[in-house]
Order: sequence, then C-alpha cells, then structure tokens
Amino acid sequence: MDPLPDSDLAAAAELATLAAEIARHNRLYHTDDTPEISDAAYDALTRRNTAIEAAFPHLVRADSPNAQVGAAPAAHLAKVPHARPMTSLDNAFADEDVAEFLARVRRFLKLPDDEPVALTAEPKIDGLSCSLRYDNGRLVQALTRGDGTTGEDVTENVRTIADIPATLAGEAPAVFEIRGEVYMAKTDFADLNARLLAEATAAGKEARQFANPRNAAAGSLRQKDATVTASRPLRFLAHGWGEASAVPGETQAQLVDAIRHWGLPVADGFTRTPTIEAALAIYRGIETARADLPYDIDGVVYKVDRLDWQARLGIVGRTPRWAIAHKFPAERAQTTLNAIDIQVGRTGALTPVARLDPVTVGGVVVTNATLHNADEIDRLGVRIGDRVVLQRAGDVIPQIVENLTRDEPRDAWVFPDHCPECGSLAERGEGEVVVRCTGGLVCPAQRVERLIHFVSRHAFDITGLGLVRIEDFFRDGLIASPADIFRLHEHRDALIARERMSELVVGKLLEAIEERRRIPLDRFLFSLGIRHVGEITARDLARRYVSAAGFAAMIHAALRVRRATVPVLGEPERKFVLRRGRALVAAIDTAGIGPEVADALLGFFAEKHNRDVVAALLRQVEPVDLIHRVRVSEVSGQTIVFTGSLETMSRDEAKAQAEALGAHVSGSVSKKTDLVVAGPGAGSKLKKAADLGIRVIDEAAWADIVATAG
Repeated sequence: MDPLPDSDLAAAAELATLAAEIARHNRLYHTDDTPEISDAAYDALTRRNTAIEAAFPHLVRADSPNAQVGAAPAAHLAKVPHARPMTSLDNAFADEDVAEFLARVRRFLKLPDDEPVALTAEPKIDGLSCSLRYDNGRLVQALTRGDGTTGEDVTENVRTIADIPATLAGEAPAVFEIRGEVYMAKTDFADLNARLLAEATAAGKEARQFANPRNAAAGSLRQKDATVTASRPLRFLAHGWGEASAVPGETQAQLVDAIRHWGLPVADGFTRTPTIEAALAIYRGIETARADLPYDIDGVVYKVDRLDWQARLGIVGRTPRWAIAHKFPAERAQTTLNAIDIQVGRTGALTPVARLDPVTVGGVVVTNATLHNADEIDRLGVRIGDRVVLQRAGDVIPQIVENLTRDEPRDAWVFPDHCPECGSLAERGEGEVVVRCTGGLVCPAQRVERLIHFVSRHAFDITGLGLVRIEDFFRDGLIASPADIFRLHEHRDALIARERMSELVVGKLLEAIEERRRIPLDRFLFSLGIRHVGEITARDLARRYVSAAGFAAMIHAALRVRRATVPVLGEPERKFVLRRGRALVAAIDTAGIGPEVADALLGFFAEKHNRDVVAALLRQVEPVDLIHRVRVSEVSGQTIVFTGSLETMSRDEAKAQAEALGAHVSGSVSKKTDLVVAGPGAGSKLKKAADLGIRVIDEAAWADIVATAG
C-alpha cells in the first residue's frame, strides 16, 4: 500500500476521491451488473479508504464507503424495505487478518483467552444476494439486497428457480426469512452463452453474451418478464437468516441445518470448527478445490457460531462484527498494453484507461483496465508497448499490478494537460490525485454527464429520460442545461416527429417531467452534481438548512466574506480568506460537513455560470423543505460518557448500544455532556460530572435504559 497522506488536506482530498470512485463501482456492480474493475481492485480501494480513515478519524465523511452497502435498487423493479438490513462483510486477506478478527470478537465480548470461540466456515458464493420470506411455511416474498435497506421485489422470478421451494418441508416458524445467493453454475453459464450466440446468429443479430456467471445470474433474476428468468438455469444456496418469529436453534450450525431440512440447499463445504487453526485448514482445502467446484467462489466466510454472541456483537456501519470473508488471492495473467485512452467523467475527472491485447483471466476475456490516475501511471511506469501483469478476482476488467518491461528503452507516456473533449486546461488541484477539466458546463462530456446525473433516480428521477434520450436531445440542441428539460413542452410537435417518439410516448415523458417540478431539497442539491456532495451529504445539508432559502442564505453569507476582500489581496491573503470562508461554512453547519464539502460548495457557487444555471432551474422547479424526524428514546440526541470498569459488557459494546439509541458517545466530560454511566473505579470523570451537576447512573441503570428503549 502506498504511504498514507501527510496532511489533513491531502487525506481529505483522497477520501473524497475514494468515496466517489467506490460509490460508482458499487452502482456498476450491484445495480447495473456491469462492473469495470476486479474484486481485488475494488478491495484495494476500500482497504485504502479504511486505512486513511483510521489515520485521520476526524475526516471520516458522511458518505464514507464503510457506511454503505450495495447500491440503489433498479428502477424497473418495485422497491421494498427490508425488515432487517442486509449487510455486507468485512474482508480478510491473510491469516493474520482472521486472527485479528477473532481477537476483536474476544475483546468486544470480554472473553478469557481460554474460552473457545467456535466458528462456521463456508464457501463465499459469487452470486446475487437474495432474501426469501416464508409465512407459515409458504414463500410470500423475495427481495434482492439492493442498498441493504431497500431491495428489489423479485418474487415472481424467484418462484421459477427449482432450488427454492414454494412451501417449506416440516415445521417452520410463522415468519422466517432465509438469505442466500442466487447463482449460475459454470457449465450452465457456458451453455447459456452458447444458446444466446446461436439464437442471435439465427436471427442475424449481434449476440449479447454475459461476461461471467455472476452477471448472468443477476441479469436473469432481475428481468421484467418472469418467463425469461424461467428460461435461465438459476440456482440458490442458503447461508443465513433475517427476520424471524422464532429461531430454530442456538447456533449458526443448528440454524443452517434446519434450513437444509426445510428443503433449501446449503453449500456442501459448510462446516463448524472449534478453532482458528481448523478454520484456516478448511480455507486451504476449499481454495485447493476451488477450480473443481460447480460454481464460482471468491473466498470463505467465517461466522461466530453462537447466536447469542452474534446478537451481542451486532453491526458496525455496514458490516456485522461476528462475520468476515477470507478472500482468495487474485488470479493473474500477462498481456501487452497497446494504448492509453482518456475518459472524461461528469465532474471533469480525466481517467486513463489501458487498451490491452485480449487475454483470458479466470475464464473471462478482458481487453481494458483502468489506470485510475496519473500517480498510478507513474508508479507502474507504463508506456505503449509494455508487457504488463493483470490481476483479477471475478470481475470483467482487472487491475494492472506490474510492468514487466519498465526498464526497456521506450518513450514515456505523458498525461495530457488539456481536456480531450473540449480543449480546456486540465489541472490537478493541490493535494489531489485526479486531473480535472476546467471546462465545466462548456465541456460536452461533462454537460451530458451532468444532465444524465440530474435525471438519475436519486436526483430528479424523471421516467423516460435515460442515457440515450439525453444524448439525443443534447446532440440535437433540445436541451443544454437542466432548466431546458422543463421547457421541453415548448417542443412538443418536434418531439412527436422524432423517430420512436409517438404522441403517447411524448405525452408520458412531458407528464413525468411536470411531476418533478416539486422535489425534496436533498434531491435538488444532489442533482446539481457538486463535487463531494453525494446523496448522504446532500441529505445532511437539507436537514441542517431545511429550505432552499436557508441554504441560499448560508451560501450568500460565505461568499460575501470572499467577495469583500479577495479582489484586493495578494496570494497569501487569498488563501487566508479562502480558509476563512471555509471556516464560516463549517461554523454555520452542524451536520458534520467537512472542509472539502465547504470548499466545493463555495467553489461551485462562486462561479457565475453555475449560479446562472441554478437560477434558471429555480425558475422552473420548487425545492420542497425537508423535515427530519429522528427516533425518539430517552437518550436520543444526548451526549454520553462511559467511565470506570464495565462488568457485563465491553466499552465497545456499550458505545454501540448508545449509538443504536441515537446518542453520541464522548471520551471526556464537559458542559455539553448529558449523562455519565459510571462503573467501579470511576475517577476524575465522575468527580467532574458531580461538579458540573451532570446526571450519573450505574451500569444496571444503563441496562434498563437499553432494555426499555423502543
């Protein structure tokens, strides 16, 4: 791993870049089923993000990838909230990581060193996560994971999968949700692609084939037409549970055994093991047999066997503390780099993409690999004609990990200093790794991408305005800015005259546009495409300022600081005023917005053309005030300090309980402290709480608060 940043500014910039990049790859993998990087490359990004957050905890972003699960559900499937969140798993890449996982479990539960911690181990299937809800033994609903909170309703499609019974065998709880993976066997995948090729050839069309079994399974399950799903050879393996009116057993092993007896398949390699040494031995055995398994796997999952310990350990962020995925090493291959192209993204980021001689890695033919940024190119020293090593762990496009011919004499490849799309200057900001086009809204690549972002599902979500239509309308001059979308009704006759645009289609499109003239403030802010302002940050800003007028007042106040002094100051003073403006935004805000977001907001609204675009848009739409309703409990919104020795739980478990109840945990007592929970041995903090008149309770009273919370 590269050295960590040496300053807050550099760390904040890299965290912002990582958050955007990881969110994009989550969407490509979970929602679009079109991943662009390998599992190993994705894992490297998340490990880098975790390492920087650990070194700079005060810079953790509201939209941190460590707080996200999966990606948003697809638009064409009904969205249904999960009764219990479908979480992701932390990864282990070495035996030492597994040992540290077990040590964390012991510390959290305050277990003695000689207390055995049994684990279960099973292959990590590379499929699509799915939950099956059975009421009184009958299948009533099936959901994909989606973003972990809300999934896609695929009930009718799931009913076509032979592995999934419509009725459970034997006695089952009144409500039981079984979770597992929908997958496609390797041989079935090959047969499906051969069939698709034959059908396309017979029809004289270009064949659309799937890149790998995981994409084939995801695309087949999420069809609008269940008969298409029925024609695809999908399978299912169960591995866990969600909502349940009763649990058949006290351990993970007993629960999985019950699921097997109800008639659902579980992985043949599922094993209960009493020691970490035995678990690692199972990992090596599964790794050796990996190529011979009928399905793709990318690791082994370990889970704490005791269900009561799982309940105590709970979840942190997006991952359970009681489970971890031990990933396999990535597969590798060699090929030749033929060209490096530059792609310009919505925010103006220039991303280099390697064009390669086709090579098969892990059963998939790949021809492209992202080179991420200029620093990555410098690190690898890649040039046209170099022989490179690719690493892949299950996705379509791998990562270049080594340059085998960097010592050979060859002209260096120079990163462009102008945008290939519009010719504008391309600059790299201080402390940033990304080179960006300065063309903004005049850059064709950015204008189209910004419009696509504007109508995306988490922004204005306008039905009927997808990628193709946005590109067509932009090319033909019908739209050039967001406000133009709401003036399309002026071109109704021209729209009807277009190919594949009947009067009915145009009517539905214009109706969908009209329905979006009123939109929640957070969606409005997210739609603007401001750097560092993702969905979560936009929601935080909307909650803090409630209305568009309140948000505008904050921006105007911050900009006045800059406008009043910047024009008459030299460069050092300009930097001081920029910091002052940033501090003003941070001081006004109370929603945890960091300095990089403040800078991005000021930079965006300081540009007149951006203000003009927003002003024109506000003449067409009305952002709706956002009222945030928080969970009500005795300690919601309070600041709590735990001090002294806790006898029934660890400090981490107490903190997790408090945060789950909506409280903030602090390490020191101050006037802002609302409650102190004191155990034996409490010292100076207890005295200070008494001096300040702060409420103090013991561990038993805290347990009562937790037990009686709604």
